[in-house]
Amino acid sequence: MAMSKEDLKYFEDLINEKKNELLKELGQLREPGVSNSGSVEDHTPYSYHMADQGTDNMEREKKYFFAGREGKLLDYLERALERIADKSYGICRGCGELINPERLKAVPHATLCISCKSKQEKL
Repeated sequence: MAMSKEDLKYFEDLINEKKNELLKELGQLREPGVSNSGSVEDHTPYSYHMADQGTDNMEREKKYFFAGREGKLLDYLERALERIADKSYGICRGCGELINPERLKAVPHATLCISCKSKQEKL
């Protein structure tokens, strides 16, 4: 049991769109003001105040967290594109049935149907 070519093309386009959005967001995380060494560049005479340094460090940690999360999601989307290429996309790896298209629209990298995902989360 496999998805139709039209459905695979639809989800391929959807995944590529989400991937492009993520790449754009990751590009915005690389804001000027943070040098390659990871230190905040000195733009004001107050940049050495401890409170400013704490705020800078917190913002930098937040960006690293989001970049890591977005990076994982990019990897999931890449694997979904590989499944589209080998025609295994949309097939639940738990029960072998087709995953509901509405679920795939919400979570295009899903590998489990709702039923199998629910069982997995109870474990």
